[in-house]
Amino acid sequence: MLDSFARRDDGPDIVSARKLLAEVAGVYDAPFGHFQSRDVDELTLTFEGVSGDFHAGITRRSGGREPWYPRGTEIRNERQISIVAPDELAEIARRMEIREVRPEWIGANLLISGVPQLSMLPAGTLLFFAGGVTIKVDAQNGPCRVAGRAVAENAHMRDHEAGSLLFPKAAKRLRGLVGWVEKPGTVKRGEKVSVRIPEQWIYN
Repeated sequence: MLDSFARRDDGPDIVSARKLLAEVAGVYDAPFGHFQSRDVDELTLTFEGVSGDFHAGITRRSGGREPWYPRGTEIRNERQISIVAPDELAEIARRMEIREVRPEWIGANLLISGVPQLSMLPAGTLLFFAGGVTIKVDAQNGPCRVAGRAVAENAHMRDHEAGSLLFPKAAKRLRGLVGWVEKPGTVKRGEKVSVRIPEQWIYN
């Protein structure tokens, strides 16, 4: 019924919803009390995220990304899952003049191939995994110096401090996404993923 009404001339441009098909190229967990992850065959996901993972939890403590709260405030954990793309990691490595950036170095849980400009997927995008899991995208994952130092150390860069400073610049809008588990289950390497991008607009 509402679709029959004409859009206001001064209203925002609307981009229609769409679907893409992707694949799980890698799965990783971080069970050691540190954000760097390890390659595994499958991930068991609950409503808290990856079971036993560094970032698991229904809630989390606020940090530098939430300056509107005192640091350490308990808030909803919308950063349960870290998602990256192979082509974007390769571009970060090129910009940093190193051979590679591996998903594990920056604490990724899922390596997803087949989505152009994965880091630009909007908030609200749903990832439907063939095995039954659903993950909802919250936002881009802003690159930080902690991940940068891990990259510098693992890539054996001569100057670790310089590498940690370079990474946030080189990885801007290429660092992937964070999301949360909407429907739990198990995700396996090689699994197909239906990516459902919501209708979009710019509010101004």
